[in-house]
Order: sequence, then structure tokens, then C-alpha cells
Amino acid sequence: MTSDSRLSTSDLVRCNWCGTDPLYVEYHDKEWGKTTHDDQVHFEFLTLEAAQAGLSWITILRRRENYRKAFANFDVVKVAAFTDADKERLLNDAGIIRNKLKVNSAIKNAQLFIELQKEFGSFNNYLYSFMPDHKPIDNHLQNGLQATSPESDAISKDMKKRGFKFFGSTICYAYMQATGMVNDHTMECSFR
Repeated sequence: MTSDSRLSTSDLVRCNWCGTDPLYVEYHDKEWGKTTHDDQVHFEFLTLEAAQAGLSWITILRRRENYRKAFANFDVVKVAAFTDADKERLLNDAGIIRNKLKVNSAIKNAQLFIELQKEFGSFNNYLYSFMPDHKPIDNHLQNGLQATSPESDAISKDMKKRGFKFFGSTICYAYMQATGMVNDHTMECSFR
């Protein structure tokens, strides 16, 4: 223990998945699993998780600042209004994943996100309508991570029915972990 009674960096235990990459470690320590009810943060992670489909999360984390610039700091109203010229700009932006289907889906998902905000009062309200007692789930993992849950199955199925793209159950569950809808920090993790 240090003199101020906090653990020193070398004493911290982290979930195995984050490894030693400084960007991954910072993300794990400061964001992953922290509950948010902020729709702008929800939209950011919706966009980033969809971009991540088929890629590693570290690939997206390394481009996150570029995504913020390219997608109007994740202002959902601005992204929903993106034009064909904006799509072309995004497809020529080497700082993001230049996949036409993912770029188009980010814009369409923004439009659908706004529809859910209107219907439920917020996107957060929509998401938590699927959660037991409308609260986050605290899993008590000893090791490893699960890839889906009944909640991620239900959310992704409903979102797909509404027209969302790149948000299957596995991506949805990763999203739920990222935004603290589920706490999957292992029991021994210092950041639990």
C-alpha cells in the first residue's frame, strides 16, 4: 500500500482481456463497465461498436478521436442529417474504417436512434426497458467473458426489426459491457 492507502499501479489486478496495451488499459480502467445513462455516450458506443464488427476493439480505440471528428463529436442530430457529400467525405477519411456499409449504417442508425428517443423519451430508456428491473446486471465472473445474454438477444432482435444494422447479439453484448449495462469485471479485478 502507498502512504495514501490506495493501491499502487503495480498492485492493481485487471481483467485478462485488456492485456498491457496502454490504450486498452486506460479504456478498461476508466470506461469499460462504468454505467452511463447519457444518450450521446450511447450513440458514440453504438457507432463505434458497429464499426468494430469483424475487427478488434483496439483497432477502433486507436481511431476513436478520428471518429469523433468525422462524426460531429457523435452529435446524433448532425449525423442523422449527413448528406451524400458527407458519406463521400467519410469514405475518403483514412482515420476511420472506410467501409461503405458501415458508413451508411452509422447514418441510418442515427436516424433510427432519434426515432427511439422520441418513442421512449431517450435511447437510454429504450435500452433499459429490456433490463431486469430497468437496472444494470452485475455478473460475478470468476474468469472469462460471455459473448451474449438473453437481454442482448432481445435488444438486438428488436433493433434489427426496427432497421438498425451491425448490431447483432454479440456486438450488443459488447456494447452493454462498454456502457455498464452489465458489469463483467472479474471478481478479482481492482476496477470492479
